[in-house]
Amino acid sequence: MAVVALIVSTFCAVANAIPTISTVGSKFFTSDGNQFFIKGVAYQLVEDDPLANPTQCQLDAALMKTLGANSIRVYHVDASADHSGCMNAFADNGIYVWVDMDSFKTYIQLAGVPSWTTNKSDSYRAVMDNFQQYDNLAGLFVGNEVLNTDADSGAAPYLLSAATDLKSYRDAKGYRQIPIGYSATDTAVLRPMLQDYLVCRPNATERMDFYALNSYEWCGSSATYDTSGYVNLQADAENYPIPIFFSEDGCNTVPPRTFNDQAAIFGPDMVNTWSGAIIYEWIQETNDYGLVSYGAQGTPTPVQPDFSNLASQWATLTPTGVQSAAYSSTFSASIPTCPSSTAGGWTADPSAALPTIGAAGVSSGMPSGVPTGSITSVGSITVMSSTSQTSSTYSSTVTSSGSSAHTTSASSTSSSSSSGAASSATHKAAAGRVVPNSPGSEVMGLMGTVTALIAVGAGVVFWL
Repeated sequence: MAVVALIVSTFCAVANAIPTISTVGSKFFTSDGNQFFIKGVAYQLVEDDPLANPTQCQLDAALMKTLGANSIRVYHVDASADHSGCMNAFADNGIYVWVDMDSFKTYIQLAGVPSWTTNKSDSYRAVMDNFQQYDNLAGLFVGNEVLNTDADSGAAPYLLSAATDLKSYRDAKGYRQIPIGYSATDTAVLRPMLQDYLVCRPNATERMDFYALNSYEWCGSSATYDTSGYVNLQADAENYPIPIFFSEDGCNTVPPRTFNDQAAIFGPDMVNTWSGAIIYEWIQETNDYGLVSYGAQGTPTPVQPDFSNLASQWATLTPTGVQSAAYSSTFSASIPTCPSSTAGGWTADPSAALPTIGAAGVSSGMPSGVPTGSITSVGSITVMSSTSQTSSTYSSTVTSSGSSAHTTSASSTSSSSSSGAASSATHKAAAGRVVPNSPGSEVMGLMGTVTALIAVGAGVVFWL
């Protein structure tokens, strides 16, 4: 009877896989039809890859669940590593993962020169290849704060080149429609133009799937929807044709943080336009943005009163939104007019063709030896399938802009020295990352396991 019970639990685990996230119009929806609102935290414990330590992920995921979080954002990952332990740990706690595809060496703009090269494309594709297998991968970022001033506006076409290339690759590989978007700096002179430019082109494949904003405008408990500047953010986002959300949020200039802005984001003023917020950040650093500090053996301990303040806010804010079937039958996209190019201001020509890396085609994708695994449950029993692995020799290190065989770069330079690093000082040192070899593993695949269990169970049932 124990074998029969195991067979039943295995089938239940497969049936109860965490719903996937996709976009319809200006909203996110789960695969079971519910609108999805992001309650997230920025999660970057180490410079290279915070999703390669399953033990730490399990500790953090459990506490995040008590906080009320359903998402994390990760800024850098190792495309050759096995992420199944961490991804399953977060899925078990109902938490989705938003992954930046760039690395310290593959930002779309480096030293003020934007480019989209074959090597950059291959590096981003490898991240997609590694993470597409996980149902709780919510979305992928092609960049973070690549543009910071008007002088950077020439880099905007390269953002769309990257997104177009990667969406084409996603579709050619037969992956699900994983949303691909961008995380922007909240710069008043730049934001409205960039926001519209990324969704205004007539060809839908040349638009972002979502747009996100790193904003720290709401500071202190006395700020309001009107005085904080959120009223202007809402005005700019009204009728935006794709999902928009805060990819960084949580000003700390007036401690303690009360997170009163969450009531505006998830309340009647903004909830019909915005899809939630990711709070900066999980682990306490010298910048004092952390929600937890680490004790012995990496045990996360809440930083008070900030942790409890956020938990209290989220506990009372539970928007239900709309069902995807009802929404998709009535939604009609309103594409904004592309911003005009002006001397000394926004310089991206909306009528110009996007930069290209040439006839690169569909690459071979995930290198041999990269670990694979899949999430098959959210409950107490997690069945994880993996394939046998050998050490991977893949490296995402790329040559500098302009030295690749297929390189597209701007002829002019920008005042930005290294766009792409978060202004909130997520990463203090932009050192080149070293991609280690992935450990080997010998694990029976899920289908083989299920087949064997069925065969044994059938014999047991017959014997009974």
